[in-house]
Amino acid sequence: MNPSVDAQRPTRERHWIASYRSIPAEIDADGYRSVNALLEGALRRFATRPAFRAFGQTLTYADIDRLSSAFAAYLQKVAGVRKGDRVAVMLPNLLAFPIAFIAIAKIGGVQVNVNPLYTARELEHQLNDAGVETIVVFDGSTRTLAEVIGGTKIRTVITAGAGDGSGAVIPGPSPDASLRNTITLPQALAQGERLEAAPVDVDGSDLLFLQYTGGTTGLSKGAVLSHRNLVANIAQFQAFMPDSLRPGEEVVVTAIPLYHIFALTVNFLTYFSVGAENWLVANPRDLDPFIDVLKAARPTVFVGVNTLYACLAAHPRLAEVDWSRLRLSAGGGAAVIDIVSQRWKAVTGSFIREGYGLSETSPVVSFNPQFIEAFTGTIGLPVPSTDVKLLDDDNRETTIGEPGEICVKGPQVMRGYWQQPEANARAFTPDGYFRTGDVGVFDARGFLRIVDRKKDMVIVSGFNVYPNEVEAVASAFPGVAECACVGVPDDRTGEALKLFVVSAAGADVASDALIAHCRAAMAAYKVPKLIRFVDALPKSTVGKILRRELRGVE
Repeated sequence: MNPSVDAQRPTRERHWIASYRSIPAEIDADGYRSVNALLEGALRRFATRPAFRAFGQTLTYADIDRLSSAFAAYLQKVAGVRKGDRVAVMLPNLLAFPIAFIAIAKIGGVQVNVNPLYTARELEHQLNDAGVETIVVFDGSTRTLAEVIGGTKIRTVITAGAGDGSGAVIPGPSPDASLRNTITLPQALAQGERLEAAPVDVDGSDLLFLQYTGGTTGLSKGAVLSHRNLVANIAQFQAFMPDSLRPGEEVVVTAIPLYHIFALTVNFLTYFSVGAENWLVANPRDLDPFIDVLKAARPTVFVGVNTLYACLAAHPRLAEVDWSRLRLSAGGGAAVIDIVSQRWKAVTGSFIREGYGLSETSPVVSFNPQFIEAFTGTIGLPVPSTDVKLLDDDNRETTIGEPGEICVKGPQVMRGYWQQPEANARAFTPDGYFRTGDVGVFDARGFLRIVDRKKDMVIVSGFNVYPNEVEAVASAFPGVAECACVGVPDDRTGEALKLFVVSAAGADVASDALIAHCRAAMAAYKVPKLIRFVDALPKSTVGKILRRELRGVE
């Protein structure tokens, strides 16, 4: 790990601070002893306010406090979760998510966020890598869990449905009957209400969660994020956007999944700290019900990725929503296209304010601050207490206007990857800057623009996809001799995956069958959209496939 990064403040001259206006150059990363202290303050201060709404049900801050305390007692006293134990949470945007998160934090547990759409292969790797023994899982994902549980250390399974936590019974998938020794969330809450969790001392140095992110090896790695990392990043965002964080006044619609780092830090934790009312959307692809939620919520804050904004902006019913209270439209995960921002503003009156971040940085590195009044096409200024330097291929710092790899230091930067010493050695510079793999350019005012990705990562609908993983899966299909995966522009998803395939001699590989094979092994966003059969792949003199030469091939 790289523990010094968590404590260091930037010491270099940061030219963007001249553009800060009234924004403080530094934040207090120790303003709260832990995320728990921040959450407890909000739970007391906003007890009677609605905290979360989903599927027609509402939980107040007092409800969240009561339910998370009961679940914390169950986890500690019945499931045996101790401080530092990893607990997996495999949920879409349900009321159960904040209940589980706060409960795990209260007893000093470490949440491991898991995409509920993961395949068995992906799930088994993550559970075993993190050493998970307890999991909270969506009813609809239990079949996948049942396939792999025998090869993991899982001892306790808590299943959760759409209405769990609210007392309502909402139709949905049933838990897989083959799973043994499971308990439903309502049953766990009922047991926990009769118990009381023992106090656990938690401070900023303690781990809060592991955020898994794809790796160039094809296996995901867990970014180790502490309470201090998140306290710092929340304070950094608050410093940039004070007018969009009015205590007791904000209404947030959360359509990006809470297991995604931006939604977890910004939509959930940052806005929870100011008593926001948060409307959770489990399936934003179903646009008509989604727009019904927007109409009912009348949000002050909306966060999305470019693809979500594009779909909504093109929908004829978007104008039915009362946007008069909207003060912030935030975009991240992938570049926001100018025409999408124009269309969004034409209907809502609000331009899309872009930011930049990664799982490894909690995530916010830069953002277009409050005083910016129009779409800039940049990822904004680095946030307070953050240093960013751009390095060329010889590890020399570039000057203004010259591209270089974005390298970050600040209190929001992870300690390192979970049990990955070799990856950590590659991820940080000798002086402690995290290498993002993205290439950017600073302008004279300090605004940063992404121009390329040094890594071969592809971003599909805001999700990171690493070609190595896709290629490893596709190569296992009978008749595939070689393959290479690249990202290509896509109007709907920002980028899509294109797979170039060399067939083995005499083999007849069918595109549909190959895609079906990939779909069975990977989440949908990792599945190639296009397949092109070629006689050979371009390679370097040492035999390395040159993906860059494939990007322009029709």
